[in-house]
Amino acid sequence: MNDAKRNDVPERTTDVVVVGAGIAGLTAAELLVEHGQDVIVLEARERVGGRLEGGHFTSGTSIELGGQWVGPTQNEVLALAERLGLETFIVRDKGRSLLFAEGGRHESDDDSFGLPGESARAFQELVETIDGTAATIDRQAPGNSPGAAGLDRMTAAQWLDDTCQDRAARRFADTLLASIFAAESDEYSALHMLFYLSSGGGLHRMMITIGGAQDSRVRGGTHQLAERLAESLGDRVVLDHEVLEISEWDTEQRPKAPNNQAMVRTTSTRYRCDHVIVALPPVMAARIDYAPPLPANRDIAQSHMNAGNVIKFQIEYDTPFWHAEGLSGTVLSLDHHVSLVYDNGVPDSDRGILVAFVEGRHARAFNDLPEDQRAQRVVADLECFFGEMASRPTEVLQRNWSEEPFTRGCYGGRFGTGLWTTVGEYLAKPLGRISWAGAETASVWNGYIDGAIRSGRRAAEEVLQTTGKR
Repeated sequence: MNDAKRNDVPERTTDVVVVGAGIAGLTAAELLVEHGQDVIVLEARERVGGRLEGGHFTSGTSIELGGQWVGPTQNEVLALAERLGLETFIVRDKGRSLLFAEGGRHESDDDSFGLPGESARAFQELVETIDGTAATIDRQAPGNSPGAAGLDRMTAAQWLDDTCQDRAARRFADTLLASIFAAESDEYSALHMLFYLSSGGGLHRMMITIGGAQDSRVRGGTHQLAERLAESLGDRVVLDHEVLEISEWDTEQRPKAPNNQAMVRTTSTRYRCDHVIVALPPVMAARIDYAPPLPANRDIAQSHMNAGNVIKFQIEYDTPFWHAEGLSGTVLSLDHHVSLVYDNGVPDSDRGILVAFVEGRHARAFNDLPEDQRAQRVVADLECFFGEMASRPTEVLQRNWSEEPFTRGCYGGRFGTGLWTTVGEYLAKPLGRISWAGAETASVWNGYIDGAIRSGRRAAEEVLQTTGKR
């Protein structure tokens, strides 16, 4: 945009501009408003929620296309749901789970997923080793953790190879971790793996349903968390306003500038403000123009934190037929495009619902396929898992988060080798008039809804401290 066109854009003034109306940005805005700040939240989409998105089957049942689970120790999201008048319910986990590996089908009613005896023991030892090592990670500064330099030099895959020699347990771990990171274990560092798992209380807590990260859901969908927060903020939330540029943010270069404020420019308006909170995934924060340019290490940190790749499928059936066979609906497969399946039924419907995930390299293989072919392949995998009845869904919904233009990947971001120990500290570090929020900047439940809420509160606190109102 040339200078003449820039001058034609309307200009508004406010105390704080929050970029992004996901749960992190809305949480930050709510806290700032509570402390008397004039706040504008700018959202590029025509909806709020970010990586929380609701959907509906034609039968009328509400379902989540984005993040959906909450669980023990996720105190911030549980407290927010209660405060907003939303109910949670424990997921159904009754019955046997299925494991598909090396062409075989295995059933289990425990965390082994049917791994053979020696491999089950090897995997349990691996989980204990991972969780014991993760407990030593400095979550506030992972790069300062014991042995951080060595852990950051190797990929998670290399660390796992050194730690677990049982082939079946090792392959199982790869698939399980892909379901957590939506990426292959050679795509992120061992330090990143251990930090991320540490932030949620360890691999065991993250991998289980009851008592773990997949324990409960919000009745009617988690997207309501964002929608109700946005309702309370009213017209402070401005949709369909993509932020293109943040300028004059550097307090060192402009301490005596006119108005001494930053400028945030969208597709249709300019906003003068004292502070900016960028509450976007790093991959999207990197696409904003900054004037002056961001310091090199901050730019490296956000542009090198790659997002995971996942396509989420919600599949509805007339009945939950797997219940009659004594199955829980939980599947982990090392052999198929669909790596993970859960029973996703809701209290308000007697329909059977399965949620299936295609992640990492499998998701990238699906990216070039039209949606109908993706759905056909997913249903074909479900038929392999559950039999002929799975071939007759009433409806299939899907969301490819790598295609979503203002997210470009889920669940969260990941650092490859050598980054946590060199630029990791810049992810959440305030910079001039800018504070940074988003699930990737959280030290507790990083990458989860709970972590996003914590990050929004932290960023708002940073702003309030500079204003003397905290």
